[in-house]
Amino acid sequence: MLSLTATLGIFTVAAALARDQPQAPLSAPSKSPQSQPNIVFFLTDDQDAHLDSLAYQPAVHRHLINEGLSFRRHFCTVALCCPSRVNLWTGKAAHNTNVTDVRPPYGGYPKFVSQGLNSQYLPVWLQEAGYRTYYTGKLFNAHTVENYDAPFPAGWTGSDFLLDPFTYDYLNSSWQRNTDPPVSYEGDYTTDILSDKAKAFLKDAVEARDPFFLAIAPVAPHGNVKVDNNTQIGPGAPFPVMTPPIPAERHKDLFKNVQIPRTEHFNPDKASGVSWIRQLPKQSSAQVEYNDEFYRSRLRALQAVDELVDDIFGLLEQYGILDNTFVLYSSDNGYHIGQHRLPPGKSCGYEEDVNVPLIVRGPSVPKGISTDQVTSHTDLAPTILELIGAQPKNDFDGTAIFSLRVDEISLSNSGRSEHVNLEYWGFALAEGKYGFTEEDTSGKLASLVT
Repeated sequence: MLSLTATLGIFTVAAALARDQPQAPLSAPSKSPQSQPNIVFFLTDDQDAHLDSLAYQPAVHRHLINEGLSFRRHFCTVALCCPSRVNLWTGKAAHNTNVTDVRPPYGGYPKFVSQGLNSQYLPVWLQEAGYRTYYTGKLFNAHTVENYDAPFPAGWTGSDFLLDPFTYDYLNSSWQRNTDPPVSYEGDYTTDILSDKAKAFLKDAVEARDPFFLAIAPVAPHGNVKVDNNTQIGPGAPFPVMTPPIPAERHKDLFKNVQIPRTEHFNPDKASGVSWIRQLPKQSSAQVEYNDEFYRSRLRALQAVDELVDDIFGLLEQYGILDNTFVLYSSDNGYHIGQHRLPPGKSCGYEEDVNVPLIVRGPSVPKGISTDQVTSHTDLAPTILELIGAQPKNDFDGTAIFSLRVDEISLSNSGRSEHVNLEYWGFALAEGKYGFTEEDTSGKLASLVT
């Protein structure tokens, strides 16, 4: 029996027992009579498509890129976590969800609820179609240890959510399972905790012998946010300081000589872009060196994600359900480090920030090829409903991606739009120890914007 100690409004589990119990040896269950496909969705946080992060994930290459279809021109519609995630799970543009920021009054989980979206998003529709639904990891920003039950997120057969303000603290995360109170996992590595939870939900789903949807949402490679006794949450709280992500101990010494790709847009001699970006000074050698280490930290943090991907595919094969499972891999938004003289961050309309990975593997999906078909996160909820044979919603802003099947690629390439809707509200937040100039450590544009 676990001993629980109340602290900071949550519960702390003794460190030795902080992880979920180890998985028992697994064997494939008897053949399930269900014919509907299963769906597993990996959603990383702030992962780029333009800085070569996928090149450092061998399991993603082996199981997804080599065995599935890669979308080179897939876009998030808002380069910011919460609006992008709400867009993805609802199939609606941010100007229609009205979730436009990461925290109240304009965004975050409370805004998602107040707009009536807690009963109008993908897991609810999947359950109506007879699916069991599971989610573990980060759902939305401003989903906290204080409001996690106000109300509980709807539509999940099983859930274990990361909660603010601990969401981005890699070694001090707090989780909330189903309708239980939050639990602190201080001292344990967040992606390893997520891995245990994802495997347990997969086991539950397989044993139920119904079609299932499993979303796995690590925070890597998002920056680390250290939580202490002075940390505030809520609309008036100061913006957090985001430092380089923390890798698992076993990965901390990898990639020592790797640098950010020196593309033509990287810290250019001549200012590029328009408006405030055109006013940014060329980064100093100290900034560039810091940014290279920030980049290496991102790659290191993704290694535990890559191990998680490998483990999940191993279990899907062991359970005998891999051939009847669609697996999607994407990120809520992209990322820049040094491009256009920008410090680490997102929030801009450049392709580094809005063009994100999307890889799909599954029944009848072409293997080992890529497409230039233009798609966006707005299309993913409609696509998932189409994959299970459910009707699209009348108020969707997106449309299903046809080219998931071999015989529809030519139709898709000739019939889909060549443009995508991009939106943004608010300001750009700089991450890391430098702000937008070497002298500005606020992380928020001040003197450069009038």
